[in-house]
Amino acid sequence: MEFDRYRDSYREEVEDAIAFGGADADFYTEAKATQLVDVANRALGDASRLRVLDAGCGPGVTDTFLRGSFAELTGVDTSQAMIEAARERNPWASYREVTAGERLPFDDGAFDLSFAICVLHHVEPPDRDAFVAELARVTAPQGLVVIFEHNPANPGTRKVVRDCTFDEGVQLLPMRETRSLLAGRGLRPVEKRFILVFPWRGRALRGIERGLARLPVGAQYYVAGSPPPAAV
Repeated sequence: MEFDRYRDSYREEVEDAIAFGGADADFYTEAKATQLVDVANRALGDASRLRVLDAGCGPGVTDTFLRGSFAELTGVDTSQAMIEAARERNPWASYREVTAGERLPFDDGAFDLSFAICVLHHVEPPDRDAFVAELARVTAPQGLVVIFEHNPANPGTRKVVRDCTFDEGVQLLPMRETRSLLAGRGLRPVEKRFILVFPWRGRALRGIERGLARLPVGAQYYVAGSPPPAAV
């Protein structure tokens, strides 16, 4: 999918697709950013010490909600226009354009945490294993790879994807497929959770969501895996 043309209309396209749900794009983006920091703290300790990669950062909207959460944040994307937008939005972070299907321009184990938020369904199915392999490669041993994706079992999610212009023709991945991709690259299962059951804020609702995390009712989900320890 060519994303350059959505540089200035990205938010509008998302807002149009999710309007029926009663919450704006910031609600969903902030919720995922919060989940990411929470899982990082649980799995790796103090998140503020971590070097982090946002793979498929788009215009850097998620990163806006991550400012101050990590020691360093680097974003990569295949769209030059999206990278330019991300740099304008988050001058405190580092961004680089990359070429689809090629090796990421980072050393092995360069990051403590690598994540991709609603990116994998835009990767052609035959290329998904290579995408995950690169995330695993650039993540330090016993670090963390976290992938957020749409939940195809949720009818509201299917409607959003159907109505979103830049999601046209994509193939969504059930959680079991994403887990299999991580396992196939030797990533040890750390955590998995369905999220965004309710499109509203509130402590009580967050508590209910935690209780429903194992059930495929949330609009999205995440899967986290850890590369094995380095060989001695």
